[in-house]
Amino acid sequence: MRELSLHIMDLVENSAAAGATLIHIEVSEQRKKNRLEITIKDNGQGIPADLLKQVVNPFYTTRKTRRGGLGLPLFREASRRCAGDFRIRSEEGEGTEVYASFIRDHVDLAPFGDMAATLTSVIVSHPGVDFVYRHHMDGDVFQLDTRDVKQELKDVPIQHPGVIGFLTRLIRDSLTALRRNR
Repeated sequence: MRELSLHIMDLVENSAAAGATLIHIEVSEQRKKNRLEITIKDNGQGIPADLLKQVVNPFYTTRKTRRGGLGLPLFREASRRCAGDFRIRSEEGEGTEVYASFIRDHVDLAPFGDMAATLTSVIVSHPGVDFVYRHHMDGDVFQLDTRDVKQELKDVPIQHPGVIGFLTRLIRDSLTALRRNR
């Protein structure tokens, strides 16, 4: 995948397929430490312990429609390629957490991509799932929690085009402001 936001989208799709109703996406950019960290945590069905080591094998998948699953192996390799770390923890019946870190100025670090478009796409695709997105930048934080948004909207569906347009602008403008503050 050419952008980190697409890796995040793939992991969110895995979480939704595993029955998650709440997905936390956390991005931490630490310029002074030259680190980027991404964590996706869900409350889905989790991965059985005997399968946990296999999920990073590109030739393994639980799907019946194809022979391999590349999302997790590609994300792990993207992290390793940038002198980072990759971990996956899962508890059957409790959920899964995927963590990857990267050296921010590494020559092989993929562009971050359009996180506003990524988030709004997964929100529209999974209206029954709640998302908490936190983006840290050197101590400043932007957070979006769809539970709060849904409560404010009352009877207006979160996938309404006007709401999605608003959320896209809010996320994009907030991330731009985070980057400008430093």
